[in-house]
Amino acid sequence: MPSESDRQKDLLSEALAAEVAPHYHGHRARLRARFRETAGQGMPDYEILELLLALAIPRRDVKPLAKDLLARFGSFANLISAPLDQIEAQEGMGEVAAIALKTVREAALRLLATEVMQRPVISSWNALLDYCRALLAREAREETRVLFLDRKNVLIADEGHGKGTVDQSPLYIREVVKRALDHAASAVILVHNHPSGDPAPSRADIDMTRDLAAALKAVGIGLHDHLVIGRQGHASFKSLGLL
Repeated sequence: MPSESDRQKDLLSEALAAEVAPHYHGHRARLRARFRETAGQGMPDYEILELLLALAIPRRDVKPLAKDLLARFGSFANLISAPLDQIEAQEGMGEVAAIALKTVREAALRLLATEVMQRPVISSWNALLDYCRALLAREAREETRVLFLDRKNVLIADEGHGKGTVDQSPLYIREVVKRALDHAASAVILVHNHPSGDPAPSRADIDMTRDLAAALKAVGIGLHDHLVIGRQGHASFKSLGLL
């Protein structure tokens, strides 16, 4: 059993530790308590970002860094969607912290994917649009993805089919047809983004879509839609009467 002298030493040690503890420790404890109470709802972006950064950078006050990151990238969504090297380039960041932020985006995408994969696209259309926007709307280069559907219009696969430049992305029609046959797909949905933000289809988009539709039709596969994703919204070839 500890003696009175030992208890006094323990109390003294705790008091000294409290005096030398960095000022931000109390702030972090309050943030964690608020998160526990609210599950994060209502907390501003910079506080959520603080909590994430504190896990990767435990021995430094990260509140100024969180605000600097949001000021540079414009929003939490823009930040976690930015290329890894751009996040690492921010003063005060490092590989561990940057990867922590990119992991959050990957987790979010996987959560959204569970709402659309192995489900009929008709009944989960809004969820599909949310997934495509999260995946592509903030990309700095054009990227093309192909969604493969079975005969019941259930989404069975999602594949990337080319990254390009700021205003074009390669698409190899023969490869899309081959992969559709590999998946035994009955239809596909083509998706690509416009980094400019404007989702309006270009002349090249329209011509390529018609070529793809013809190639797929030749092997008995339909082109259900072509979605163009931009920060300002999306365009549907089917809704626009282009398919």
